[in-house]
Amino acid sequence: MSGAAVVEMTAAPADTRQLDAAYAWCRKLARSHYENFTIASCLMPRGIRRHVHAIYAYARIADDFADEQRSIARLDQWQHELELAYSGAPRHPVMVAVADTARRYQIPPEPFVDLLKAFRSDVNFQGFETAADLLSYARYSANPVGRLVLYLFGFRDPERQRLSDLICTGLQFANFWQDVAIDLAKGRIYFPRRDMDQYQVTADDLRDGKLTASFIGLMRHEILRTREMLLAGTALTTLVGRGLRRDVLMFAGGGLAILRAIEHVGYDVFSARPKLTRLDYVKLGWHALGGRLQL
Repeated sequence: MSGAAVVEMTAAPADTRQLDAAYAWCRKLARSHYENFTIASCLMPRGIRRHVHAIYAYARIADDFADEQRSIARLDQWQHELELAYSGAPRHPVMVAVADTARRYQIPPEPFVDLLKAFRSDVNFQGFETAADLLSYARYSANPVGRLVLYLFGFRDPERQRLSDLICTGLQFANFWQDVAIDLAKGRIYFPRRDMDQYQVTADDLRDGKLTASFIGLMRHEILRTREMLLAGTALTTLVGRGLRRDVLMFAGGGLAILRAIEHVGYDVFSARPKLTRLDYVKLGWHALGGRLQL
């Protein structure tokens, strides 16, 4: 698909009843999956939430094709459904909602297509040689989501996108370090191999769940870099309005909270998955409502 700055749909939008059903389908899917952060949080303007649900549902289904079914063919078919949506002939309920969202907010297809590139690489996961390789992966797997949200608020400029990328990449990395054991069970190691070599941590060490001084050193290194990204990205809060600022604070603050949770358990991500509690979410929301980042 070729993406223009302005989206042109070749057919009339779906009728109200069809649209409401499509968005309801997306909302149900979004609310049925656990995530580190509430999807379309209560802090986000009500009129935006259904569109965030549509974006989430699109990515969630593609993620299942990659993670659960490990099917390139299903991902290719999902891209075909996206092409139909952009041509004005959506078929799947999610695509009915996506087509409406893209039309209303003039969203180009690239962010949606980029996500599929990342999911295809997940099917044939090869790991990452360098930190730059991991950043390149996040360019497709994480950053498009933040850019899609920016479109919903009318922001299309490179600077806001750059800052959003820092938060989205940092948040994804925080999830990687939180989920080392879970990802190992899927045959995936997200630590760059050069970082592992630098700290003398092998793949066998990870699979054995060895909490060694070397592993702790590796985790400290990755967490430091991730924290720097998240903190740098929070400059975005000065460039967006109140409606988006609070969610930026929630997401960046949540990523930082995950890093603190990992540190709190002494970097032992093998014995139990460090995660945020309900109280943590309340604190994040309280700080965000006050326009503050929880550090």
